[in-house]
Amino acid sequence: MARYFEKISFSQFEKDFKDYENIKDLYDDIKLPIAKSVLAAGYDFISILDIIIKPGEVVKIPTGIKVCLNDDEFLGIYVRSSFGVKYNVRMCNQVGIIDGDYYNNDGNEGHIWICLQNEGDKEFIIRKGDGFAQGIFQKFLLSDNDTRLNNKRIGGFGSTTEGRE
Repeated sequence: MARYFEKISFSQFEKDFKDYENIKDLYDDIKLPIAKSVLAAGYDFISILDIIIKPGEVVKIPTGIKVCLNDDEFLGIYVRSSFGVKYNVRMCNQVGIIDGDYYNNDGNEGHIWICLQNEGDKEFIIRKGDGFAQGIFQKFLLSDNDTRLNNKRIGGFGSTTEGRE
């Protein structure tokens, strides 16, 4: 059984962050998600950049993190609880689902990106070092008459709708 977070490789990081300066420093600053209390279900994702989300804007936030999961698990990604209530900031898809085959697939290492939308009327600022989302490991069941395809995932964000082997 394997369940853990790790940094994406520096070569993947360079591809994903080609427009940023001080890329080595950014990479070195990546912190693995952590649970902030004894009974916390969620592992906080920490921002490696200062991010400003303008009213009405959607921002795709890179984490520099990938996750290894057991075959019967997924990682649910949720925005921090207070963001919606206090600031009207939400995840674009409400809940992100990271499947086990997203990890180290042929087209992408499994870099987790988190999309937030500011539905408020003020700029929303996430500072480098701030927790902005949380990941929760979850088990899932299959239906008794499940017919699984033998397709192999190739690619990153949104890749299950793309062509496959």
